Amino acid sequence: MTDTRVETDHDRLNRAVFFGSATCILALAFWALLDSDSAATALGVVLGWISEGFGWYYFLAATLYVVFVLVIALSRFGDIRMGPDHARPEFNLFTWGAMLFAAGIGIDLMFFSVAEPVTHLLQPPEGAPGTLDAARQGVAWTLFHYGITGWSMYALMGMALGYFSFRHGMPLSIRSALYPIFGRRVHGALGHGVEIAAVLGTVFGIATSLGIGVVQLNYGLKFMFDVPEGILPQALLILLSVVMATISTVSGVDKGIRRLSELNVLLAIALILFVLFSGNTVFLLNGVVLNIGDYLSGFASMTLNTFAFDRPVDWLNGWTLFFWAWWVAWAPFVGLFLARISRGRTLREFVLGTLVIPFTFTLIWISIFGNSALDVVLSGSAEFGEMAVNTPERAFYGLLAQYPWIGLSALLATLTGLLFYVTSADSGALVLGNFTSVLKDPSSDAPSWLRIFWSVVIGVLTLAMLMVGGVPTLQNATVIMGLPFSFVMFFIMAGLYRALRLEVVRRDSHQHGLAGYLSARVQPSAGDVPDWQQRVERVTTHPDREAALAMLEAVCRPALGEVCSALRRQGISARISDRNPTADGLPRLALKVPCGEAAPFRYEVRVVEAATPAYAAPGTPERCFRLEVHLPEGGQGYNLWGFSQEQVIADVLDQYERHLHVLQQVSASLPLAGR
Repeated sequence: MTDTRVETDHDRLNRAVFFGSATCILALAFWALLDSDSAATALGVVLGWISEGFGWYYFLAATLYVVFVLVIALSRFGDIRMGPDHARPEFNLFTWGAMLFAAGIGIDLMFFSVAEPVTHLLQPPEGAPGTLDAARQGVAWTLFHYGITGWSMYALMGMALGYFSFRHGMPLSIRSALYPIFGRRVHGALGHGVEIAAVLGTVFGIATSLGIGVVQLNYGLKFMFDVPEGILPQALLILLSVVMATISTVSGVDKGIRRLSELNVLLAIALILFVLFSGNTVFLLNGVVLNIGDYLSGFASMTLNTFAFDRPVDWLNGWTLFFWAWWVAWAPFVGLFLARISRGRTLREFVLGTLVIPFTFTLIWISIFGNSALDVVLSGSAEFGEMAVNTPERAFYGLLAQYPWIGLSALLATLTGLLFYVTSADSGALVLGNFTSVLKDPSSDAPSWLRIFWSVVIGVLTLAMLMVGGVPTLQNATVIMGLPFSFVMFFIMAGLYRALRLEVVRRDSHQHGLAGYLSARVQPSAGDVPDWQQRVERVTTHPDREAALAMLEAVCRPALGEVCSALRRQGISARISDRNPTADGLPRLALKVPCGEAAPFRYEVRVVEAATPAYAAPGTPERCFRLEVHLPEGGQGYNLWGFSQEQVIADVLDQYERHLHVLQQVSASLPLAGR
């Protein structure tokens, strides 16, 4: 990989992506508001064309996404971290899992967990309706649509963005993942176009989920407080969500989004437990086990079942094709957010965590609520079944009405749905702000005004689509907007594979050398302190900020300068650069050496603040500073503190020789700078 870090002293707006995407979205929204009939007709025509010509493609693409992320996770690539080798996760497992789930799944889970199994029971894609087999398949199809296939799309985007950003210091944006394929062209119109497509898909994907949520919450308010259903109360709900999402997203990931996600999961667990123990508990527990078996045994056949001989076109458009396009549309948004909260995790941890943790919760949710709803219908309540099919926004509350304490459970469901709604909107606004910005630090976020802008835009688009034709129109728009980005995801797969393969080649090459230079020292002259005493002093000293900065200037800078001068005498245009300091104002000093058309060599020394180890001598301050070595693939995990100038020079040359050896081993198919 070449060095493509953004050399900027401040965050700034990406004008091309911002104005391009905002113009398209607002134009579509106002078209829908001013001429709803023609907008709905146009969406229907395009949907028919995509369904007829690209239905098979969506099935095949979704399958390949699953295979790719599993191969990465289970191969030797899985050991690579999303960040330097010494980086560790920022969030604990519960908090991380809660944010995974809350960002990746919205209020639509409440909407479809009851309505979809019942719809498949009464209107199955194949076989007789109303049978026990149709009931089993109804839950299996629902789990399939919310299963690891969709989460693999999130995992693909998340690990690609996190890897290129946190390990290679590239911007946390889609174009970074395409650099190994297109080189420096990603910084121009090509990169802008890709990110505009990502923003469009993201906005429509979120708007679909929020549109579903608004309709369901509107009915919930009618159910509890007799608030009328219609555009006006739905507009007020959208306004409320914009305000709440704005407050949350301005608070940032650590405060607003994190706390809402944790609360959301806790309320959802409470709702599950209420239905589980208020209903037929033994039946529901048996159902969970049965559904796991049906999902696992039928996964392969459902994954590639295009119904080629007898295609239920309306069913495919309304379910599988819609869900795959919906997951694709959400993939850039959720992938960036997941990358943002996953720095320090290995690719294996990230992929398996993303596939297993939220899906486990989703499986339990769908099994409990879905089987409860099927039990009601199979017990003879045709009225409930008809309601779930024709007015699905009422189905969840209709199910709760079958149990005691309906007032309490309906209130709990409304609060849970509202949090589902807000956590999708706030994380969406945060990510859209980052998509349309150029940020100096991958861990920083877009300015508050930009996040507020995207909260408002999402609300306006949601209202516009509801006015055109409600939830079906939002579903149609999602299938359309998801198609272009599904092609981009294949380029992202190719770029990530190339970069990971190059890193493995580099790592294998490094294993041929010994790390003796880390403790080696030139032979001391008479009167010098013995080598072993210097080593003891080096490993037991934990310098403060001033001492680390002094060594950077007194030892590291002259050492890099000597190497730079020697290379220049050989006709190589090496140079020293003082890179932009970190957010804490700590300096970074780098030696850059071009290697023709191949990836350049970069040896960087960073002053990094760290916690003082527990084994330090009593009285040592709680914080110390390290002089860490970073190469293009990330931090190397060792500290130059206490090295002499000669030792630093030896370390630089060792790393340089290894870099040249890697370039000799790399085939022409791997990414090289300048191509």
